[in-house]
Amino acid sequence: MPSAAFYEKCSGNFFGDIPLKRFSPYFKILREVWHLFVLAVLCGALYGVATGFGLPFMTEKVFPVIFGEIDVTARQRLLVVSLLPLVFALRGVSGFFNTYLINYCGAHVLEKVRTQVFGKLQELPQSFFQKHPAGDLLSRTITDTELLQSNVVTVANDLVKQPITFAGAISVLIYLAVQKPELSYILACLALIPLCAIPVRHLGRKIHRRSLEMQSRSGDLSATVTENLAATREIRAFNQQENEMRKFSTVVKQFFKFRMKVVKYYHLINPCIEIIAAAGIAAAIYHASRKGLTLEDLTPVIMALYLSYEPLKKLGGIHARIKQGTAALDRIEYVLDHPMEVQDPEQPEPFTDVRGRVELRNIRFRYGDDSPALEDIDVTVEPGQIVALVGPSGAGKTTFANLVMRFQDPTEGQLLIDGKDLRNIAQAELRSQIAYVPQNPVLFNDTARNNILLGKTGSSELTVEEAARKAFAHEFIESLPEGYETQLGERGSRLSGGQLQRIAIARALIRNAPILILDEATSALDAESEQSIQQALRNLVTDKTVFIIAHRFSTISLADRILVLEKGRCIADGPHEQLLQDCDLYRRLHDGQK
Repeated sequence: MPSAAFYEKCSGNFFGDIPLKRFSPYFKILREVWHLFVLAVLCGALYGVATGFGLPFMTEKVFPVIFGEIDVTARQRLLVVSLLPLVFALRGVSGFFNTYLINYCGAHVLEKVRTQVFGKLQELPQSFFQKHPAGDLLSRTITDTELLQSNVVTVANDLVKQPITFAGAISVLIYLAVQKPELSYILACLALIPLCAIPVRHLGRKIHRRSLEMQSRSGDLSATVTENLAATREIRAFNQQENEMRKFSTVVKQFFKFRMKVVKYYHLINPCIEIIAAAGIAAAIYHASRKGLTLEDLTPVIMALYLSYEPLKKLGGIHARIKQGTAALDRIEYVLDHPMEVQDPEQPEPFTDVRGRVELRNIRFRYGDDSPALEDIDVTVEPGQIVALVGPSGAGKTTFANLVMRFQDPTEGQLLIDGKDLRNIAQAELRSQIAYVPQNPVLFNDTARNNILLGKTGSSELTVEEAARKAFAHEFIESLPEGYETQLGERGSRLSGGQLQRIAIARALIRNAPILILDEATSALDAESEQSIQQALRNLVTDKTVFIIAHRFSTISLADRILVLEKGRCIADGPHEQLLQDCDLYRRLHDGQK
């Protein structure tokens, strides 16, 4: 028999190394529905009493009356018999409400945690999304939060219900031992309980490691599907269906492998505890046979003894669930606790009546440990100037625009608008003063009208139709089945590339912001429409500061001033004709597009 020190070590902490404190912020969410959770726990406690104490008590006191072993009147026997359905009804009703209310509270926790994760994703910088596949973030938001929710409410419930069930069963054993001293040896069988901690802790550690791997593979699976669905045209154009199937099959097999490991270790806990419990019960039966006790004397004892081990199985399951939940929590908190590279000031400066004077003072910026994307940028753009950013790929044009929109903050130096450092301005306030047209615009699965209205602010003067006309989008929108109320499909899938661009331009036009950033906004238009759009933009940009990221030199005709970037440095600054004479790089880029 193991030593007393061994029992103390095992029983001192049944859950071993489980960091329950990590779950405390999520348990706090239950405070919002505390009355329902308390009611659920009370129902669970009632279920535990009805199960742990009620069933063995029925076996000891009610069954002898029912089968005539105790002499009572017919009315008394009827009253005693009615206790049987009463106990089971109490057990069933309390069990139902416990399960229903716990699931309600669980859905509440899930809603809150998912909202927290989704909310944090709205605040994280663009660099975060460049490093993490969309499918993996989807898995963290959907799958991992659901697993966490299941753990929080189930664990919180079972940590109350199962100990009460256990205490009820132990109470019956003690009661029977007092009533019949010859049964007191049964209590010695409980000495095997600390042994249950051995498989629980050992398997729990394995479950945590395998769960972490399984959740990671779940993210890979979501990422593979998301990437595939986003590239359906390219996959078919290059006959990559079989390669995609092989890639998906590999990821599925990896996920299956770790999922089955989690299933294996999770479901090994109950058999281990049952074997230990069976050993204790077998010892009790053997000792009872040597003492000459009858089956009638032993039946309630065996039931109570079995019910005392049953909660341990549930508690072992809690251990496994928490280990799985910890793995999900690691992935969720990676998002929730990810540092914010760009933060709003505690007391932001007001940012209204913006004129659009933009100053970059000795700006230096690098992505992580990479070489600087921008270096020694010292530029001042006056209100109303139209500035084109020109240079080869990787020169820093997009980074320049990202700093103006404060998607990142400079590593060194200052960026000011109207003399105010952008670090002192709330991001929402800043971006409400900027209109942006990307090279590859993304539209939402909404109506054409709502996609244009996305850019509307309090300073907007144009109507949706006026903005669409100025962007040369009105005619094709009117030709859609439901006109401006037509759903454009996911990412605007019902439109051509040029139509997408025109909707994005209309969105920028309606914004009426003092600062405009065009990332080659006319690249997808035909020559005739491009000329018209440029004229519309020329009329629009009066008294506005405009930055044009120019990939095609036809767009530069709008610009009053051109900045030539190379390897993150501004190597030339001036009008088109001057740069053609003085800047070799600009001349080569220009001549290369003739």
